[in-house]
Amino acid sequence: MALTEVEFHSGVADPVDFACRLLRKACRQGARVQVSAPAGTLASLDRALWTFEEREFVPHVRVPGATADVAARTPIWLSAQAGGEGAPRVVVNLDAEVPGDFDTLDRLIEIVGAEAEQAERGRNRWRAYKAAGLGITHHPAQRSRA
Repeated sequence: MALTEVEFHSGVADPVDFACRLLRKACRQGARVQVSAPAGTLASLDRALWTFEEREFVPHVRVPGATADVAARTPIWLSAQAGGEGAPRVVVNLDAEVPGDFDTLDRLIEIVGAEAEQAERGRNRWRAYKAAGLGITHHPAQRSRA
């Protein structure tokens, strides 16, 4: 199945916390997910997945770095780039570059932070997906009212 739909969650106040909750839900549903992000974001997400819920652990692994056997058994992969041998076909993108080969993915979820620089990079990825002919579903963050 070729990727035809991209989901954008934009204006997210805390993208790492949002990703933790999304990954917890995916794990509970038995999904395998690869997260692509810059190194600093991956390090923050790695720490947060250990601590964001006191009594719950979301199994995850850094790729590369894990053995192929461990990676194959682990539902959540954290990596600088999407794809790779045996990689999950669902990708959560946290401010990384556009994944190169859409044909290998079943689903792509973009989490775009609320900061101006993050929003601009998100817009650039949006344009790239549109140019590739992909459908986009947009989920703007809910703004709290004072």
